Amino acid sequence: MKLQRFSRIAAGLAVTALALTACGSDNNTTSSASKSSTSPQADSACATGTLNGEGSSAQKNAIEEAISGFTGQCSAATVNYNPTGSGTGVKQFNGGQVDFAGSDSALKADKGEVAAAKTRCQNNDAWNLPMVVGPIAIAYNVAGLDKLVLTPAVAAGIFTGDIKTWSDPKIAALNSGAKLPTAAIKVFFRSDESGTTENFTKYLKGASGGVWTAAPAKAWSGTGEGKAKSDGVSQGVKSTPNSVTYVEWSYAKDNQLGIAQVDNGGGPVELTGESVGKAVVAAKADGVGNDLRLKLDYTTKEAGAYPVLLVTYEIVCSKGLDATKTKLLKSFLTYFSATDTQKGLETIGYAPLPDAVRTKVDAAIKAIS
Repeated sequence: MKLQRFSRIAAGLAVTALALTACGSDNNTTSSASKSSTSPQADSACATGTLNGEGSSAQKNAIEEAISGFTGQCSAATVNYNPTGSGTGVKQFNGGQVDFAGSDSALKADKGEVAAAKTRCQNNDAWNLPMVVGPIAIAYNVAGLDKLVLTPAVAAGIFTGDIKTWSDPKIAALNSGAKLPTAAIKVFFRSDESGTTENFTKYLKGASGGVWTAAPAKAWSGTGEGKAKSDGVSQGVKSTPNSVTYVEWSYAKDNQLGIAQVDNGGGPVELTGESVGKAVVAAKADGVGNDLRLKLDYTTKEAGAYPVLLVTYEIVCSKGLDATKTKLLKSFLTYFSATDTQKGLETIGYAPLPDAVRTKVDAAIKAIS
């Protein structure tokens, strides 16, 4: 798939519409977004101009796919996205350097982000629009280990460094008959401020029964060796035997890493689009009006629900951008949130927005002015 070629480009490069639509003879495949028989763009006419976004690397593969499909239909539009990480994206948005931010955590009032965003939006509210559902894989590289089951307590033990070898009795008890090596476990973590880190530590804190004691944060507080961004940790595991990390499903799939099943108490659950969708539906609304932040339930024991996930928000001004930018922003986000686009993302390691969430996102996009 074309996206898999893009996912190997250095994460610091912005993806421009020019690059995506001018591939010439290299463009031998059609993205799932752009080959839909019905145009998700029908409710929003193509706009012209340039749109700049920055932030979450968790959604990098998804937004590249959406940009490819969108600019295939709207050739006079250019969309740039720089996957520098959620923290940087929010800072760049609040500083007026980009038109929207991608963040795996909603804006925080207690960190001053909500107030700063309102100032940036000409004294209008900024909205958090959930756009990409990114399952977090506990990804590993252990020769001969085709299946691995972990509970939140055992996962927390691994990532705190309390469980040091793959043959530890706590791992063995969950994986009867598995060939577990006596080798030391090598942990990789995100060295940059990351919404993936924050969401993964929220899961460990909420579900591990006290094994993970540190407060959830974008900066890592466990054990291991740091690597920059999602590309860094996934490549680290791919090249290092007996290693493990937490990374978005798309990166684990792209690098052909092992993916652990997670047992929150309702039985081991394999990471699939369907199992993640069950967990998203269980999330509670945590915003007001068109600010659609969600509160995820990391402790769910519902059978078949995969609980380790994040939602990437597109952070936008409800008002405050100039008219040309606003029109293009709405046009692109309408395409991104469309049913066909969302379904297409599942093939590259994301879960589609459930209809109950997607319809609210569509309404919020229409309300941007």
